[in-house]
Amino acid sequence: MTADWKLDRTFRSASGEVRWAALGAPDAPPVVLLHGTPFSSYVWRAFARGLADRYRVFVWDMPGYGASEKRAGQDVSLAAQGRVFGELLDHWGLTGVGAEPAVVAHDFGGCVALRAHLLHGARYRRLALVDPVALPPFGSAGYQLFGRHPEVFEQLPPALHRALVREYVGSVGGPGLHPAVWERLVEPWCGEEGQPAFYRQIAQNDQRFIDEVEGRYGEVSVPGPVLICWGTEDAWISVSHAHELGARIPGARVRLIEGAGHLVQEDAPAELMGSVAGFLAEG
Repeated sequence: MTADWKLDRTFRSASGEVRWAALGAPDAPPVVLLHGTPFSSYVWRAFARGLADRYRVFVWDMPGYGASEKRAGQDVSLAAQGRVFGELLDHWGLTGVGAEPAVVAHDFGGCVALRAHLLHGARYRRLALVDPVALPPFGSAGYQLFGRHPEVFEQLPPALHRALVREYVGSVGGPGLHPAVWERLVEPWCGEEGQPAFYRQIAQNDQRFIDEVEGRYGEVSVPGPVLICWGTEDAWISVSHAHELGARIPGARVRLIEGAGHLVQEDAPAELMGSVAGFLAEG
């Protein structure tokens, strides 16, 4: 369940080496999955495999996350991720007329997808947002504390840092994570590269990157409606954001998933798959 998820391809982006993979037939309609923070493409593993019988599914770890490059001085901000996403779409050949992918984006991957679309002209065939970072405020009190003092937390003893990250990841709400999954989500943030990378990405995720696009959600232009899925027990971003975001994006549909926390992929995979797969099949 946890050991067999590997990204076997590499792309050199403006923000460092990106690890990615593609599942499904090369000539199938393309779907791109975007993860959030502090996660990686690993959260989409079952979802990607489930879609791969009908779609060409692209998954990637953003610079500074998962298996992708992590280094001092690296730009891993939401602004950088939006630009890198545009670079990848071009690299994958998903930018021409008729080649546009469907995009499914979770957490701050939602902001990345929206920034790429609204600021950099990325075009999508369909767009589904799952508990996205799209409206202020975002981030727990702990998240804000880490971001204000990254140089302090980077110096924590490794065991204390691991415990802190583990408790943070476990605070997403919902029924709780399987222990093996929980540890897999924590592991990339440990060690000499992982520990500073964890605080680096938080320190760089300033609200201004949301402010730059928040007033433009009425300009979202995707064939058909936008789907917004949200776990009702999300402890990180209030479910009220689902309704507010839905009101701002023309023609958006809101689908609430009862009992799921912020990681809907782990808490209610069948419900999420049913909602998104049906949505993608419409067009």
